[in-house]
Amino acid sequence: MHIVLGMLVVLVAASGAFAGPLDTPGATKALTCSACHGMGGQSPSNAMPIIAGIDRAYFKKAIEDYATGKRPSPEMEPYAKMVRDLGVDDVGAYFAAQPRRPTSLPVNAAAAERGKVAAAQCAVCHGPDGRGDAAKGVPDLRGQPEGYLRQQMILFKADKRSPGDPNLTALKALMKTIPDDTLRDLAAYFSSVR
Repeated sequence: MHIVLGMLVVLVAASGAFAGPLDTPGATKALTCSACHGMGGQSPSNAMPIIAGIDRAYFKKAIEDYATGKRPSPEMEPYAKMVRDLGVDDVGAYFAAQPRRPTSLPVNAAAAERGKVAAAQCAVCHGPDGRGDAAKGVPDLRGQPEGYLRQQMILFKADKRSPGDPNLTALKALMKTIPDDTLRDLAAYFSSVR
């Protein structure tokens, strides 16, 4: 009896040892996202956001906004529609459960230092270190790729990201007051924060 019980324990333990990254619930549904956002949402690109560890509600809203054209993006719209069809809750849960590592891409230290000073105006919503507030739908900016952050700020400034969204009126008004060079510094700062 002890031998059978011992073998059963070994078999159960071994079965978990052979689990791979695609055995995680939602992983196969999220696989297409990996082409741009990296395996597990850990983007290696300067232009694509890291979505590993993303808040589920924020992910779901972003997908819905992309799919309906509220957040215009010819690249993301078809994928967002696919994610809705596959199950946005499953895909969102998968990415939310992935450990988020900051970008490994280097930033200019002088730009990041200037951005740290300029970031005081961002602290109202994103907090003093860019952590955001998931309960309020404010994303965590820390460690995101610098190019992605800068591009999003430019889109906000030009009212091309989520045009007409009343929740972003104050942010867009603020962005219009910030010079483009300072946007670059802010992107460097938030990208450097760990």
